[in-house]
Formats: sequence, structure tokens, C-alpha cells
Amino acid sequence: MNETNKKNNAVLQEPFSEIGPKLHLLLHTGQLLMENGADSDRTVRDMMRAAAFMGIPKDRIHQHVMYTTLMLNVNDDTHTYTEFRKCTKHGVNMTTLSAVSKLTWRAMARKYTLAEFSRQLDHIRDLPRNYPGWMTAMGAGAACGGFCKLFGGTWGDFWLTAACAATGFWIRRCCTGYGFNPYAVIAITSFMTTMIAWATQFLTGELNWYPLIACTLFLVPGIPLINAVDDLLNNFIVSGMTRAIHTLLVVGSMTFGIITAIRLGGVTDFTSVSLTPDTIYASQALAAAISSVGFSVIFNVPKRLLPVVAVGGIITVLVRNVAVLQFGFSQAAGSFLGAAIVGLLALKAIHWFHAPNIVMTIPSAIPMIPGVLLYRLLFALINIRFITSAALLDGIRSGVEAVIIIIGIAVGVAIPNIFIHRYIQQRKFEDEQRLLAQRDAELRR
Repeated sequence: MNETNKKNNAVLQEPFSEIGPKLHLLLHTGQLLMENGADSDRTVRDMMRAAAFMGIPKDRIHQHVMYTTLMLNVNDDTHTYTEFRKCTKHGVNMTTLSAVSKLTWRAMARKYTLAEFSRQLDHIRDLPRNYPGWMTAMGAGAACGGFCKLFGGTWGDFWLTAACAATGFWIRRCCTGYGFNPYAVIAITSFMTTMIAWATQFLTGELNWYPLIACTLFLVPGIPLINAVDDLLNNFIVSGMTRAIHTLLVVGSMTFGIITAIRLGGVTDFTSVSLTPDTIYASQALAAAISSVGFSVIFNVPKRLLPVVAVGGIITVLVRNVAVLQFGFSQAAGSFLGAAIVGLLALKAIHWFHAPNIVMTIPSAIPMIPGVLLYRLLFALINIRFITSAALLDGIRSGVEAVIIIIGIAVGVAIPNIFIHRYIQQRKFEDEQRLLAQRDAELRR
């Protein structure tokens, strides 16, 4: 065995050898996950896999995960080492999540050194987005246009919505580039986008209700909503509550911008417009595929998975529509059923496409997020002095229904983890031990 292999073997088999760099790399791994849309359970799981690669036993490592802070402690009988890391920004980048997950497995299989693992993490952090800015703006337009069609709008409404949403996305990018407060960015973007949708009446000769409703839905924090519920279900209470409050602030900022715009435009309460789809099958399937792909572009899903996500979106929406419109299920039950079927299919798909299930299931389920119902509630609360008790009750009912639908989606997507979590974890643990044993055997030669 050469000297390099001997040194690497010692570092990776001794838990407290190079403990400082190990803690730094583990927190870097967790930060990349948390800042790019991973839920707390995935963050802990991938960090523990990286710790196993570094030779740190599970009973010697302790994690505390919050939305904005990660804490890691490693201890033995005489020493304890603790390090913190702040998560300063939060977005969604599915390519990063997939790359980090693959890296933790690849590091064990290919016997990486700590230096190589560090280089790979830096490479993942610095990866350019898969889609240029103009294409991401088009994705935002397609996502909102798909929502418009899912609500029952026409294809003409689809194109108007897409144009307004794409323009709004560029406004958001400009505001972010100037360093505005993120909630102010949401409020400004929703205000300007709604005003643009309102102004389309001068082109068409009438006020277009569905573009007015759907044009800002690219701002709805669908993944934070699902992650908040997922964290709460997995007993990450503090992180889940923080995500929920962040979501409430985003939706509140959206509502403020939208209400300001419709007040200036003299629009009456447009949230009472019916959102029932006009059909169950063909056009809804196409709209679901477009919306899922549009959100996938915003979320930076790898290009090779776009057709997979499109099929997933079709499955979730058609299952929901058939359940609701044909069998009389509630929206929450239909959404749960659609998400659950995709969640179960993802158990096989992760082996076919070699990608984490979150990359395929979440973008497929996003078109079912009830964004309009959420700001119906906030619209009622903000206008509480001017609306009737019946309108207030209807707003509260919409909010409760939205929360139940979101819980249904989150539970449906997480069905594999809820019911066969122990089996999945045991299988992954056995794979980890097999790879580690192969690595150690080769390093001893």
C-alpha cells in the first residue's frame, strides 16, 4: 500500500482524525441541501451518509437542524467537537440536491479522499443553472399558464397569463439584483404582474379574470409549503414552524401586492371566480404537463428528467380530477390520491432514472398546490372591516381547505417514507455498509 492510500485509510477509518475538516465538509453538505430546497429529513440523511463515508460512527455524531442554522457535534469518551453553520439564503435547485445525494454514494464507491470530496462539493456549489434566464422566465410563464388552464381558463387566457408571468419573473430578477428585501421583492413583483394582467383588458376589450388570478402563482412557495408539512410530520418541529412562517410571509407579501393592484385598478373581489376545471382529460393533461415542466425549469430540474416530470404531472392532476369530478372526492382527498400514486411510482422510478424521488415527485405535485385558496383567506383578513361575515367565513373556509389540501399532498408524496421508512433506511444502510467494506478491503491491500 503506498503512502497516500495509507494516509487516506487512516483518516477515513479513524473518527477523530482530521475532525475539523470533516465537520466543515459535513456542514457544507448540509448547507448545500438546506439552501436549495431539501427538507430536514433529507438533509440529516445525506449528512449521516457523508459521515459514514468519513468513518464517523452513527452513535458518535449528533445533529440539530433548523431552517437557518445547522449544528453538528461529534464526541468520544474524553472529547467533544461542535461546529455551527448558518444557512443565509433559501431557494430551490433540484440539480444541486440530486448531485449532493449522488456524491455521498459515489464517495464511498470510489474511495474519495477528503480533499476530493471537498473539491466535488465546491464543484456542485459553483454549477451554473441548466437553463438561461430567458428560458427560466418562459418556464415561469408556462407554469402560470398551465395553472390558468387547470382552473378552467381558455387557451387564449393561457397565453396572456404566460406573457404576464414571464414579465413578472424578470421584474423579480431585477428587484433581487438590486438587493431588495426578499418579501419586498415578492410584494413588488405581485403588484407589477397583476397590474400588467389588468392592463391586458385594453388589448382584448374586456377584463381577463383568469390571467389576473394565475399570473402571480409562480411566486407561490410550493416547496416550502410541502417541506414545512414534511418537517412537522418527521418531528422537526422548529424547522417546520419556521418554514410555515416563511411561507405565510411570502403569501402575505403576494396578497398585499395583488390587493394594492386591484384596488388601483378598481377591480372587485376576483377571488370569488370559479376555479373548477372545464374538463377532466385531454386539455387538463396537457396543462398539467406544461405546468409541471414550467416549475421544473424554475426549480432547475435536470433536463433529462423533464419528460418524467411531465408524465408525473399528468398522473397527479388526472387522478385528482377523476377522483373529484367523477367519484365525488373532496379536493384534499383527490390531491392526496394523486400525490400518493406518484410517490409510490417514484419508488421504482428512482432506480430507472438514478435521481432522488424529491426531484420527480415534488414538481409533479406542484400544479395541485391551492395558491388561490391561501390568498383568498388573506384577502378576507386584510379586508375584514369591509366584508360581510359570510365573506369572512368563506375566506376562512378557503384557508382551512388549502391547509388540508397541502397536508394531503405532502403526506401523499411522503407515503413511501411514512409506511416503509424502516425498510428503505435498512436497505440504504446495508448498501452503505457494503460499499464501506469494499473500500476498506481495497485500502488494506
